[in-house]
Amino acid sequence: MKAYDTDLRQKIIHAFHKKEGSYRKLAKRFHVSISFVQRLISRYLDTGSIKRLPHKSGNPAKIKDEHYPILQKLVEENNDATLEELCVKMERETNIKISCSGMWKTLEKLQLTRKKNLARRRTRHG
Repeated sequence: MKAYDTDLRQKIIHAFHKKEGSYRKLAKRFHVSISFVQRLISRYLDTGSIKRLPHKSGNPAKIKDEHYPILQKLVEENNDATLEELCVKMERETNIKISCSGMWKTLEKLQLTRKKNLARRRTRHG
Protein backbone atom coordinates (compact mmCIF):
# COMPACT_ATOMS: atom_id res chain seq x y z
CA MET A 1 0.00 0.00 0.00
CA LYS A 2 1.27 3.43 -0.91
CA ALA A 3 1.76 6.18 1.69
CA TYR A 4 -0.63 9.12 1.59
CA ASP A 5 0.60 12.35 -0.02
CA THR A 6 1.79 15.26 2.09
CA ASP A 7 -0.95 17.40 0.55
CA LEU A 8 -3.67 15.11 1.92
CA ARG A 9 -1.98 15.05 5.31
CA GLN A 10 -1.92 18.86 5.38
CA LYS A 11 -5.62 19.02 4.49
CA ILE A 12 -6.51 16.66 7.34
CA ILE A 13 -4.45 18.67 9.84
CA HIS A 14 -5.98 21.91 8.56
CA ALA A 15 -9.50 20.49 8.95
CA PHE A 16 -8.57 19.26 12.45
CA HIS A 17 -7.42 22.76 13.47
CA LYS A 18 -10.65 24.28 12.12
CA LYS A 19 -12.55 21.72 14.23
CA GLU A 20 -14.46 20.47 11.19
CA GLY A 21 -15.45 17.23 12.87
CA SER A 22 -14.42 14.19 14.80
CA TYR A 23 -11.73 11.74 13.72
CA ARG A 24 -14.48 9.58 12.26
CA LYS A 25 -15.91 12.46 10.20
CA LEU A 26 -12.46 13.51 8.99
CA ALA A 27 -11.69 9.94 7.97
CA LYS A 28 -14.95 9.67 6.06
CA ARG A 29 -14.48 13.07 4.40
CA PHE A 30 -10.96 12.31 3.17
CA HIS A 31 -11.59 8.60 2.44
CA VAL A 32 -8.95 7.29 4.84
CA SER A 33 -9.11 5.05 7.88
CA ILE A 34 -9.87 6.38 11.34
CA SER A 35 -6.62 4.89 12.65
CA PHE A 36 -4.65 6.87 10.04
CA VAL A 37 -6.30 10.11 11.16
CA GLN A 38 -5.64 9.28 14.82
CA ARG A 39 -1.98 8.43 14.23
CA LEU A 40 -1.42 11.45 11.97
CA ILE A 41 -2.92 13.92 14.43
CA SER A 42 -1.21 12.28 17.40
CA ARG A 43 2.19 12.43 15.67
CA TYR A 44 1.52 16.03 14.61
CA LEU A 45 0.66 17.08 18.17
CA ASP A 46 3.71 15.23 19.59
CA THR A 47 6.36 16.17 17.05
CA GLY A 48 4.86 18.82 14.77
CA SER A 49 5.62 16.61 11.77
CA ILE A 50 3.23 15.22 9.18
CA LYS A 51 5.92 13.53 7.08
CA ARG A 52 5.59 9.84 6.32
CA LEU A 53 7.63 7.53 8.44
CA PRO A 54 10.55 5.76 6.74
CA HIS A 55 9.94 2.23 5.56
CA LYS A 56 11.07 -0.40 8.05
CA SER A 57 13.07 -2.97 6.19
CA GLY A 58 12.06 -6.04 8.18
CA ASN A 59 14.33 -8.55 9.85
CA PRO A 60 18.07 -8.17 9.30
CA ALA A 61 19.76 -10.78 7.14
CA LYS A 62 21.30 -13.70 9.03
CA ILE A 63 24.19 -14.04 6.58
CA LYS A 64 26.47 -11.04 7.08
CA ASP A 65 29.14 -9.61 4.80
CA GLU A 66 31.90 -11.62 6.46
CA HIS A 67 30.09 -14.87 5.51
CA TYR A 68 29.84 -14.06 1.80
CA PRO A 69 33.21 -15.63 0.86
CA ILE A 70 32.21 -18.86 2.63
CA LEU A 71 28.89 -18.95 0.77
CA GLN A 72 30.59 -18.18 -2.53
CA LYS A 73 33.02 -21.08 -1.96
CA LEU A 74 30.13 -23.43 -1.12
CA VAL A 75 28.26 -22.48 -4.29
CA GLU A 76 31.38 -22.91 -6.44
CA GLU A 77 32.12 -26.34 -4.95
CA ASN A 78 28.47 -27.49 -5.02
CA ASN A 79 27.00 -25.58 -7.96
CA ASP A 80 24.22 -28.15 -8.46
CA ALA A 81 23.19 -28.26 -4.78
CA THR A 82 19.60 -27.45 -3.90
CA LEU A 83 18.77 -24.54 -1.64
CA GLU A 84 18.12 -26.97 1.20
CA GLU A 85 21.53 -28.57 0.73
CA LEU A 86 23.21 -25.17 0.70
CA CYS A 87 21.40 -24.22 3.91
CA VAL A 88 22.66 -27.39 5.62
CA LYS A 89 26.23 -26.86 4.37
CA MET A 90 26.15 -23.20 5.44
CA GLU A 91 24.96 -24.19 8.90
CA ARG A 92 27.82 -26.70 9.20
CA GLU A 93 30.38 -24.08 8.16
CA THR A 94 29.11 -21.06 10.13
CA ASN A 95 26.57 -22.32 12.71
CA ILE A 96 24.00 -20.02 11.10
CA LYS A 97 20.64 -21.66 10.49
CA ILE A 98 19.00 -20.03 7.48
CA SER A 99 15.76 -20.73 5.66
CA CYS A 100 15.62 -21.63 1.99
CA SER A 101 14.03 -18.29 1.15
CA GLY A 102 16.77 -16.46 3.08
CA MET A 103 19.41 -18.42 1.18
CA TRP A 104 17.71 -17.64 -2.13
CA LYS A 105 17.58 -13.90 -1.34
CA THR A 106 21.26 -13.90 -0.37
CA LEU A 107 22.26 -15.76 -3.54
CA GLU A 108 20.31 -13.26 -5.64
CA LYS A 109 21.89 -10.34 -3.79
CA LEU A 110 25.36 -11.73 -4.50
CA GLN A 111 24.33 -12.70 -8.05
CA LEU A 112 25.46 -16.27 -7.43
CA THR A 113 23.84 -18.77 -9.74
CA ARG A 114 23.59 -22.51 -9.38
CA LYS A 115 23.83 -24.82 -12.36
CA LYS A 116 21.53 -27.78 -12.56
CA ASN A 117 23.23 -31.12 -13.11
CA LEU A 118 20.50 -33.24 -14.67
CA ALA A 119 22.61 -36.42 -14.73
CA ARG A 120 23.16 -36.23 -10.97
CA ARG A 121 19.46 -35.56 -10.34
CA ARG A 122 18.44 -38.62 -12.39
CA THR A 123 20.70 -40.92 -10.39
CA ARG A 124 19.56 -39.39 -7.13
CA HIS A 125 15.86 -40.02 -7.83
CA GLY A 126 16.15 -43.15 -9.93
